[in-house]
Amino acid sequence: MNQITNAPQDDFIMRPTNDVCFCGLMENPVVRKYFCAAILRVPPEKIKWTELLPTHLRRDHANDKLRILDVRVHLQDRSQINMEMQVKEFEYWDERVLFYLSKMYFGQLKSGETYKNLKKCIQVSILDFIYFPGDNRCYRTIHFRDDETGELYSNKLELQVLELKKLPPEVKTEKDIVRWMRFLNGKNRKEFENMAKTSEDMGIAYETLLKLSADDKKRIEYEAREKALKDYNSQISSAERRGEKRGEKRGEQRGQKKGIYLARRVFKMYLQGATNEQIASECHISVEKVRDILI
Repeated sequence: MNQITNAPQDDFIMRPTNDVCFCGLMENPVVRKYFCAAILRVPPEKIKWTELLPTHLRRDHANDKLRILDVRVHLQDRSQINMEMQVKEFEYWDERVLFYLSKMYFGQLKSGETYKNLKKCIQVSILDFIYFPGDNRCYRTIHFRDDETGELYSNKLELQVLELKKLPPEVKTEKDIVRWMRFLNGKNRKEFENMAKTSEDMGIAYETLLKLSADDKKRIEYEAREKALKDYNSQISSAERRGEKRGEKRGEQRGQKKGIYLARRVFKMYLQGATNEQIASECHISVEKVRDILI
């Protein structure tokens, strides 16, 4: 078990659900190795090496401060894992995940190369919200399968969804991926300290978290991200209130609920960066109607 060192002087500690913190954790090759092993459900010693690939900030929101930070990793067999921490649900989340998984897959081929060079790609979405409300499964793996037989068509494209809000009560023995989910969902120093005592990988992750928390530059980035998220929440709440008032004003008694829902959705999509044309198409209304609601 590694000895915990370099603790910050104050009681501040980053929370890994902040993607600045999550990316910082994954920059440590040992932490990255253990986490990838948990994702792949293999012993850590089977992960010979991992390599961080350059990624671009994904601007999925109108507010540039809410761009998505992700971590893309190459494994020894040249397969790829792309990981992202997503704390807020927004329109088209499922479509966006499919888009980036597909982009990662076809982006492997260079001009003149054959399809046999394509390697497995895994998109890991760590959600701090519930996306599948119909069950209590906190993580799932999704592949392409035959609708009738359930037979696997290909394992080259894989989605993994980790829902932190659905973590079960603590149990004595659990899978590595659930232990990592508990760490990523940690709320305070005491929780992290307790987890650090349970295993070597948790100890190394906690020590890395302490070093990140003591880094003044990283702390500034972390706090800027926290402020952006709070501002976004405030904007969404304001948009929903405006949408509700607009819906009440424009909706007749029979259609008032529908009018409120529509106006709230229009405002929310607008704040998340959708164009008037995209909003109109998704909400099945005219562009003029969108403009009229937003005025």
